[in-house]
Amino acid sequence: MSEYIVSARKYRPMTFDSVVGQGAIATTLKNAIKANKLAHAYLFCGPRGVGKTTCARIFAKTINCLNPQADGEACNECESCQAFNEQRSLNIHELDAASNNSVDDIRNLIDQVRIPPQIGKYKVFIIDEVHMLSTAAFNAFLKTLEEPPAHAIFILATTEKHKILPTILSRCQIYDFQRMSVENMIKHLAYVAEKEGYTYEPAALNVIAQKADGGMRDALSIFDQVVSYTGGDITYQRVIENLNVLDYDYYFRLVDFMLEKKISESLLLYNEILGKGFEGGPFISGLASHLRDVLVCHDPQTASLLEVSDDIRQRYVEQAQRCKAQWLYRAIRLCNDCDQAYRTSRNKRLQVELTLIECAQATDDDASAGRRPARHLKPIFSLLAAAAKETAAPAAHATRQASKKTPEPAPAPIAKAGGGASPLPKLDSTPKRPTLKLGQLGPTIHSRPAEAKPAKQEVPVANAEAAVDTTPKQDKELLMEDLIVQWHSFINTMPIEETALAQRMKIMQPVIKDAAKARVEVVVENEEIANMMSQLTSRIIAFVRAQLHRSTFTLSFTVAEKQQETLKPFDKRSQLRHLCDINPALITLGKNFKLELT
Repeated sequence: MSEYIVSARKYRPMTFDSVVGQGAIATTLKNAIKANKLAHAYLFCGPRGVGKTTCARIFAKTINCLNPQADGEACNECESCQAFNEQRSLNIHELDAASNNSVDDIRNLIDQVRIPPQIGKYKVFIIDEVHMLSTAAFNAFLKTLEEPPAHAIFILATTEKHKILPTILSRCQIYDFQRMSVENMIKHLAYVAEKEGYTYEPAALNVIAQKADGGMRDALSIFDQVVSYTGGDITYQRVIENLNVLDYDYYFRLVDFMLEKKISESLLLYNEILGKGFEGGPFISGLASHLRDVLVCHDPQTASLLEVSDDIRQRYVEQAQRCKAQWLYRAIRLCNDCDQAYRTSRNKRLQVELTLIECAQATDDDASAGRRPARHLKPIFSLLAAAAKETAAPAAHATRQASKKTPEPAPAPIAKAGGGASPLPKLDSTPKRPTLKLGQLGPTIHSRPAEAKPAKQEVPVANAEAAVDTTPKQDKELLMEDLIVQWHSFINTMPIEETALAQRMKIMQPVIKDAAKARVEVVVENEEIANMMSQLTSRIIAFVRAQLHRSTFTLSFTVAEKQQETLKPFDKRSQLRHLCDINPALITLGKNFKLELT
């Protein structure tokens, strides 16, 4: 059984041409080697896993190669290259500054610098995580770094360039390594998969590359983990299961629900996401990123900015055609505000649900390029009841029309005084009043016996509904859930000048004293806050009445009762007086023994 080597080590680049995503730096180093213009100190800085130490090793091997190639690459055949490939070269020294950061460690390194190389031209000292060196170690290293022997070259690598002393930076050539692009990582992962004989889907490799966040070493580590889970068949569905990544499909479905104003379905889908173990913070951040990608896909030219597979990009383009830019601006801003407030919110789930409701209720005219639009929540369940009523109305109307189709005896013609027959006058189909009297039809009409029946008066459907008793209905009991929702909705509508009051209102707890009469009381800390809030009372009452369609709602602010604090004695005389009040026998004791307080 052969020894297993992780992909990050097995497929580590051995030449400059095989370095992924750092073409400019590799070309610069190759040209410097070909022109024999080597600096004595280099600083490689950048994120983790982007090839800093790898490029340092390739550079050290190439400058010591006995038969360098014309393109600046090492031959990999000479004694120096063979010793490097077998990790037994004495010309390359690596020091981990994270664990060797003292002055003594640097002094040992300086002692090794004085010894010339046995094979090759240079001794290369690679100091990894150099920002971990102490200030004293940096100062001890300065002189050697500035004027090293001709055979010594230092390569410093770090992920935190800002922590290095400026005196060190001024003595080095600085190379800034960039993050790996998703496209480059996908190509390299596909290369590794083909070499190992694995089957893969491009969308699955895309998820791995995005999860790595610009680090190739992280991408290869995740790749090995996924291979162990899938057994070599790397599919999109199994990758998101193993990495616990939220599927694109959830965001696409959620945006579709918002465009169709389906609030209940949106909340149920969010509940399903929570049931899979995802937190609200990453979810709302992912939703904002998804809306940003949809906005980018509004223009076919900018659609190429999405670092996703072709089939996923096509879904973004199709959804972008159904979304208006103004609505996307509004929804992105709401998600961004929710992401900022999520960390400090006590009820985090409610914070996200309110944002989903506002996004579903947002209209195109809500967004503006200037100041933020006012935020308000529309009633949810009353709209559902109204929709049910509109659905039932056509059925009732059809029932009335069916009852009208019952044949009735036609009225007989009326005999005129001069002979002949005159038809019965027709009633106006749209009378101005709900009910009509026979006297309004004109002169008295003599009908024929037994055959003719008096015309039956029917009130039109529209007027019949108007004739229903319009007495105002009694308000329902006020629910705590509705009160909390409207309380926070009013806070969101407050202008920027009242930010301080809005922040105070967020921590207040309104209490329903009488649900039938909708009497609400809020306890505040002191009279000053009560006076400030009293200025908003009328606005809050008007807002809640309008949103909940109530005729009665009262709000009052009361000051919390302060508990009387017992003052403790702070000097010896006060303490003695306090003890005597508790136990009068101490006075008698003091008199008998003639005790005095000093």
